[in-house]
Amino acid sequence: MKYNSTRNKNTVVTASQAIAQGISEEGGLFVPQSLPKYSLEEIQKLAQTDYRGRAKKIFGDFLGDFTEQEINESVDAAYTADKFGSDNPAPISYVENGSCKMAVLELWHGPTCAFKDMALQILPHLLTKSVKKTYNGKEAVILVATSGDTGKAALEGFKDVDGTKIMVFYPVNGVSPMQKRQMATQKGNNVSVAAIEGNFDDAQTGVKKIFTNAAIKQQLSDHNMLFSSANSINWGRLLPQVVYYFSAYCDLMNAGKIQAGDPINVVVPTGNFGNILASFYAMNMGLPIKKFICASNSNNVLTDFIRTGTYDRKRTFYTTISPSMDILVSSNLERLLYHLTDGNAEQVAQWMNELSAQGSYTVNAEVKARLDELFYGGCCDDENTQATISKLYREYNYLCDTHTAVAVNVYEQYVRETGDQTASVIASTASPYKFAKSVLEAVSDKALPADEFAMVDALSAQTGTEVPAPLASLKDAEVRFTFTCQVDEMPKAVLDMLSIR
Repeated sequence: MKYNSTRNKNTVVTASQAIAQGISEEGGLFVPQSLPKYSLEEIQKLAQTDYRGRAKKIFGDFLGDFTEQEINESVDAAYTADKFGSDNPAPISYVENGSCKMAVLELWHGPTCAFKDMALQILPHLLTKSVKKTYNGKEAVILVATSGDTGKAALEGFKDVDGTKIMVFYPVNGVSPMQKRQMATQKGNNVSVAAIEGNFDDAQTGVKKIFTNAAIKQQLSDHNMLFSSANSINWGRLLPQVVYYFSAYCDLMNAGKIQAGDPINVVVPTGNFGNILASFYAMNMGLPIKKFICASNSNNVLTDFIRTGTYDRKRTFYTTISPSMDILVSSNLERLLYHLTDGNAEQVAQWMNELSAQGSYTVNAEVKARLDELFYGGCCDDENTQATISKLYREYNYLCDTHTAVAVNVYEQYVRETGDQTASVIASTASPYKFAKSVLEAVSDKALPADEFAMVDALSAQTGTEVPAPLASLKDAEVRFTFTCQVDEMPKAVLDMLSIR
């Protein structure tokens, strides 16, 4: 299988090139030229194996220049019970009460308690193998912009990985205290972290500009280095997310919740559009998905786009209690547009240029019709997010984080509007303990403790749930990174980290 750029179909690379490079030279994202198709019989066969077996099959069909041994080694090293607490890294909790039945796909049982672990525990294995195949002897410099969860998951995945260095940028006031502490205390000799004065979109735009800066790339090359990405713009980040939608369907069948061939809906809280895009790929590979329910917080640029066909980032930016979704420029939407235009790279490039120059673009009638057919967009503000957390805990005895609550709220909106009772998988993207203050406020009427870790303890005492060990251990961890820079200082920060002058 080969890969094209979303902005230039003449750019054709192998899987290892796409993963090693991260982003195309002209700024486009790599997409597969075609997709493997799975019959119902093949999906039933997947259901007879475990998560690792499902991952090996899917990776094998996409990573054409990887050997079977390389894929097996990568999967077996990434998805271990030691890292995820069980042999199934993505279990389902069935939240049911009367006519309301939700299958909550818990994607946060990994070492950083967020769904990004599902991809970022395997990406270092894929990336280092890819660099050896395509840029033998070079050191990979991983740059990451994060709205909270990706940063820590990438740092944890790449710490002390030979042949790599990693630097993470996050908005100084745009992550939760727990997320900030996770990054600030990160161990590893090849890691670096910097806060920026700005929001996530500023960080993401800054990283993209560094990636495409010819002078900086030449400086790296002179030192036998190259840039790569651990954000979901990297195909090696997105592909692992396809796996857990197939796995969830298999688990639903095995639990007797659906029959083989039954359609499901997928509900995803998303800001950068990668997580929900992975389910779109799964559908196009044969997974019976009826509707993609895209859930946003008050930064509802995706909701408006799905409903109107106009993407407009020129709007108020809100700092919310679901910070991983505080995004106004959804990078992975570019991949969806490429597929909905049947690979019209020129059209996609035009829309992306309009977004960069004017702050907005409007898709044509054909693309809007396909959006209407496939997607439902809804949003949920902070007040309703906390009300949903409270309701789930009070009525269902289920504790969820702020992002999952946004998804549940939007799903309920969808059911009220449509009456659709199709079995639905709700992507739960983080442990509630990563956002202890907001979750505790929702489930308790007591005065909040002043300290973040006291809030964690209070939430555990209030709900009788266990604090995840990776978060509990942060209380006494050494703070290593306190640096803050302006957006225009990001290139210098990268070169300083690499000791390049």
